[in-house]
Amino acid sequence: MDLFNSPAFSARAEGLIKKFHVPGLAIALVHKDVTASKAFGMASFEPARPMTTDTLFDIASASKSLTAASVALLVADEKLPDVKYDAEMAKLLPGEFVMPGQGYEGVTIDDILSHRSGLAPNDNSYLGPRAKNTDSPQSVTRNLRNLATAAPIRSKFMYCNMMFTVATYLVEQKTGISFADFLEQRFFQPLGMTSSNLQPERARAKGLGDRISPGHWWDRKARQYSTFVIPDAPEAQGAGSIITSVDDYVKYVRAMMNKEGPFTEDVYKGLIRPRSIITQNYDKLSPFTSPLLYAAGWEVHHYRGYLVVAHNGGIAGSSTIHFFIPDLNFGGAMFGNSDDAAFVAEVLMQELIDELLDLPQDQRLSWDKVLYEKNTGKKYDEYDTNPNEDAETEAEEVEAERQKLCPGIKESEPQKMPLSAYTGEYWNPGWKGIVVQVEQGQLFVDCSDRSYVFTMKLQHVCEQTKYVAVMREVVGGIGMAMRVEFRFENDVVAKVGIAFEEELDDYIWFDRVAA
Repeated sequence: MDLFNSPAFSARAEGLIKKFHVPGLAIALVHKDVTASKAFGMASFEPARPMTTDTLFDIASASKSLTAASVALLVADEKLPDVKYDAEMAKLLPGEFVMPGQGYEGVTIDDILSHRSGLAPNDNSYLGPRAKNTDSPQSVTRNLRNLATAAPIRSKFMYCNMMFTVATYLVEQKTGISFADFLEQRFFQPLGMTSSNLQPERARAKGLGDRISPGHWWDRKARQYSTFVIPDAPEAQGAGSIITSVDDYVKYVRAMMNKEGPFTEDVYKGLIRPRSIITQNYDKLSPFTSPLLYAAGWEVHHYRGYLVVAHNGGIAGSSTIHFFIPDLNFGGAMFGNSDDAAFVAEVLMQELIDELLDLPQDQRLSWDKVLYEKNTGKKYDEYDTNPNEDAETEAEEVEAERQKLCPGIKESEPQKMPLSAYTGEYWNPGWKGIVVQVEQGQLFVDCSDRSYVFTMKLQHVCEQTKYVAVMREVVGGIGMAMRVEFRFENDVVAKVGIAFEEELDDYIWFDRVAA
């Protein structure tokens, strides 16, 4: 802990959050029997509130390890002999867990907790609180049959958030209580995590709303932050939405690392057992690091011969990491209130590990440079030198999609069909309804009813049927380009296909049901 407690570490952390436009960062560490925490920067600007180690965050996918731990407690429960890692989900949730297509009947608990079920992510398919009928863990589970698979079972790692929501439905069905109450009774209360809750709404109901950090997005061109409230996401419980502080979450990390209640030896081993190879691209490995494997809600790898167990999380305006190194008896939680906070946290984590290993200074890496260039493919010295970088990146993505639609095209063909020919309501059984409308002279789709709240603006490319959509989260950020095609039958638009899923060879097709 000497480095962590030093002025040099504080200066390093302050410098990194300033450079990478992270308003605030909170860190809690545990080493052997010692726990310490620090906070840097601001939790919010209006009103001005400094970051503290009690500031609350939506830790996003860092929640997955607790979802897996919840299932692990069911596996360890002698009263539930049918719940085992190799148990088939279709038998545990008969009539409700039904995978699409043939060959997926044997999907197990192991498969859903390690992203190897074969189901495509389908992240934009589920409906959030703004929808007329918000999805629930039950409806997400029952809707699996209507979605698309992208690979044979256990053949490919594909990150699938909704399978962790399905896991929470299994917990609810087997215990008879809500997942929020299960977390409260089995983890938060026993571990003294008095500020931890599932969903912002539950935290606010306990009077903790003022401690929740808003999300922040840095506008490179305007050189300022946009700020927004972190939303509830009941449709995505288990994949994220735990609201907690580093002071609270490090208690969970410590219990897991030390195999303290409720983490028995068997529970611990079941959670960190590798199940999937995340990537086989050796060019993307960090120095002195083994290939990344996925266990159950945790990622595992070796760094200089030491096992590292970790998982990060990120939603718009918030990103996090929690980790432990068993042989060093060292772990921690680092949370920040911007998209790049987890990057800064990983840099600091690596530097702290190097210090614990007592590496000579000439063998230590400049982790900010190494990780930035590995993650982005860009030169570290060029970071934040181009105020138009976001717009240029978006334009490059749009052009790449244009060329996929109409290879060799230079100027887009003129739009001849009236835009009203494309408007109307469209339906897909798994993805529900979308409405194509006209806004400011462009075809436009408002998907603010989705879990990821976004809109899509369509730009015509060619043939009066092929478009590029720029999908943008309502809170801001870089737009994502994707292909869109309309199909005509008897000179009338009959369906629209949207390339929502990179893992699929085909579009997600929506039938036109009303003009």
